[in-house]
Amino acid sequence: MKKIDVVAAVIINDNQVLCVQRAFSKYEYISNKYEFPGGKVEANESEKDALKREVQEELSLNIKVGAKFITVNHDYPDFSISLHTYLCECKNRDIILHEHIDFKWLDIKNLKKLDWAQADYPIIDKLLDCERQLN
Repeated sequence: MKKIDVVAAVIINDNQVLCVQRAFSKYEYISNKYEFPGGKVEANESEKDALKREVQEELSLNIKVGAKFITVNHDYPDFSISLHTYLCECKNRDIILHEHIDFKWLDIKNLKKLDWAQADYPIIDKLLDCERQLN
């Protein structure tokens, strides 16, 4: 099975998290699902540099990449991913969708209301746990 290293950004602005919806895909199990923005790490590229590049390419958004949050290893039917997730910030919400079909800014407590790609659920669970610990 093909294994892919990918990065994802948990982008926080005004105490809300950016959620983006994938377009149609040949793989039904990720088609039209929500995800945290990001993408593949290219050869000789750091995870943080890949994240900045992918978010800029996909959303025309400049982000500040912070600490690594969680790495999720997930097996889909046709491929396996290692999803390296970072906490990120942005100064504004001016987004241009180049690859996704929708986006939402949500409070952490409302994230599970969306239909997410399976690999993203452990990220949401950890965000919910962190929020519970703070309250």
